[in-house]
Amino acid sequence: MKKLENEAALLKEAVRVGMVYAQKRGAAQFEASDSAKEKVVYIYRLLVHDKVIQPLAKGKDDIPAMKHKLALWMHKNLPDNHDLK
Repeated sequence: MKKLENEAALLKEAVRVGMVYAQKRGAAQFEASDSAKEKVVYIYRLLVHDKVIQPLAKGKDDIPAMKHKLALWMHKNLPDNHDLK
């Protein structure tokens, strides 16, 4: 798994966008007390369920892999002139 140049910032943006997506879809309401890990897992599973992203291979679906997958998703969906690209 090759790390992206701005992976931490891309993950942060992916979580923000994923939270908005989940709330607009009516699938979740996030609380301030929710941990970042819980948000990553929920957003990853929701995006896989909605067939927005491909699921990770069985046995490879740990938190770091989920974070990387979300960062890749965000990287692919940003416009070419975005600061994080």
